[in-house]
Amino acid sequence: MSRVKGGPRAHARHRKVIKAAKGYYGRRKNTFRIAVQAVEKAGQYAYRDRRRKKRDFRRLWIQRINAGARANGLTYSQLMHGLKLANVDLDRKVLSDIAIHNEKDFAALAKQASDALAKDAKKAA
Repeated sequence: MSRVKGGPRAHARHRKVIKAAKGYYGRRKNTFRIAVQAVEKAGQYAYRDRRRKKRDFRRLWIQRINAGARANGLTYSQLMHGLKLANVDLDRKVLSDIAIHNEKDFAALAKQASDALAKDAKKAA
């Protein structure tokens, strides 16, 4: 029985993997067997980190909001609770951007939150 090598189909498959491994270091970029492993692992990292990126950005936004809140005499949780009481519906991404680029506007939001907290404390007492 004759040997079947796969011809154009195998060549296309190899070319696809080698193209995906472009830019890798050493034999990972030009040796099919090693490139397959590298591309597969890269795919696993990409899949994992697409989910991880959402967590990481949320953490960053919270840190930035907390820094802005503390500069205005509040903690992060107090600020967020006060904004909720004041019916200010801004997500963390927007709040973070305001905290960095528009400190006066963020101070106004913090003032609004602290006023809402004070009003709530009076109502509770």
